[in-house]
Amino acid sequence: MTQPARTAARPAKDGPVAQAARDGFTSSFGVLAATLGSAVGLGNIWKFPYLTGANGGAGFLLVYLIATLLVALPVMISEIMLGRRAKADAVTTLVRLAPARQPWWLIGAFGVVAAFLILAFYSEVAAWVFAYIFKAIAGDILTTDPAQASKSFASLVTDPIASLAWQWAVLALIGGILLMGVAKGIEAVTKRLMPLLFLLLIVIGARSLTLPGASAGLEFLFAPDFSRITPAVVLTAMGLAFFKLSIGMGTMMTYGSYFRADENVPATALRVMSADLFVSMLAGIAIFPAVFAFGFKPEAGPSLLFITIPAVFANMPFGQLFLVLFFVLAAIAATGAMLSILEVPVSVMSERLGWSRKKAVLVNLLLLAAIGSTCALSNSLAADMQLFGLNAFDLFDYVSSNILMPVGGIGLTVFVAWVWGRPRFEEALSNGGRIANRALLDVLFFITRWVTPLLILAVMLKGLGVW
Repeated sequence: MTQPARTAARPAKDGPVAQAARDGFTSSFGVLAATLGSAVGLGNIWKFPYLTGANGGAGFLLVYLIATLLVALPVMISEIMLGRRAKADAVTTLVRLAPARQPWWLIGAFGVVAAFLILAFYSEVAAWVFAYIFKAIAGDILTTDPAQASKSFASLVTDPIASLAWQWAVLALIGGILLMGVAKGIEAVTKRLMPLLFLLLIVIGARSLTLPGASAGLEFLFAPDFSRITPAVVLTAMGLAFFKLSIGMGTMMTYGSYFRADENVPATALRVMSADLFVSMLAGIAIFPAVFAFGFKPEAGPSLLFITIPAVFANMPFGQLFLVLFFVLAAIAATGAMLSILEVPVSVMSERLGWSRKKAVLVNLLLLAAIGSTCALSNSLAADMQLFGLNAFDLFDYVSSNILMPVGGIGLTVFVAWVWGRPRFEEALSNGGRIANRALLDVLFFITRWVTPLLILAVMLKGLGVW
């Protein structure tokens, strides 16, 4: 792969480059909503609850909180900071800010590839969620029989026509929003969806807490059993913290490029992290009391979303209504995440290749419809198409999660702390000295330089099966 041509002059002292008017977020709430929409995804509604259940509940939650501060937050701040500094896509940002003739732009390129691979399989999971809204409305999945619930899910994922149709419908929805632009599309939609997501979580959580026996679920979620915290649990918590907040694949760098110059990056990142954790906690409150109340196992695993949850709601009064609301909420979470992920390759094609936004969006949608179809058909027509024993769905997940994103995260922290250096780091995060908190900057720089890359490396080695 050859180094991209430098289409803009290098800014003096890494300052912003003079360029044509560029779309961006228009308000602090818009910044928070869009960035939170990127961080909050199906991982909050699905992966966080089942990993918490499988790893002992409250103890895992405590380790996850610490891991978020040490692993995810420094990378998020670094990505946003660099994107805002360069006001460019994930590749151009590193072309502009890196020393001449050094290939740090590859970090951005890895992020673009990771984003594309993630969308290829994530769009299919989102398709299942959207399909389940209508299944819930029809009452097709309202059953307490696990065998029937499993059969209903299998009938969806093994139907090639339904799988493709739902995936392409979801891609069309996301593409339609992106075609409206950053302010009128991403910001306007997430400003409406994020409050609705919180409201639905609160409604479902309140209903779950009224069930007999719900206290056992709260105890599981909030009363830690420290004997269950093992090295494997710690590594799992660090991995979840890294993968769940949309870092390491250029999303936060891309969104950072739309930030206003006066935005307080550390404060915004901390608010996003806190709100993301709050969403995860609300999801746990909505799920675990109901799971315990009806005698289901909290460690149900990936089947929790599509098999266990329908059975749980089938047991409660007005269960069908709350089941519909639950999958609407999951669809909202998936939408916000997909908008940020697809914006990564769209912005690169638009800015590096000089394409119009419309052309960049449509080309990405066509490529995703073609490549993503291998994931949609992984349980049917393409089940035998395997590489290293993995079908397309699992292969894209493995490569993006275990190689591209960790390498991107490590590379980004090394670039910020060792190449860009402390003076630029401090100047950029303090908005040119207007935000003064020397102690915070000292701690953040130390963690970014020494702690975060080593912890991400540990997560990567675990994902690769080295230990």
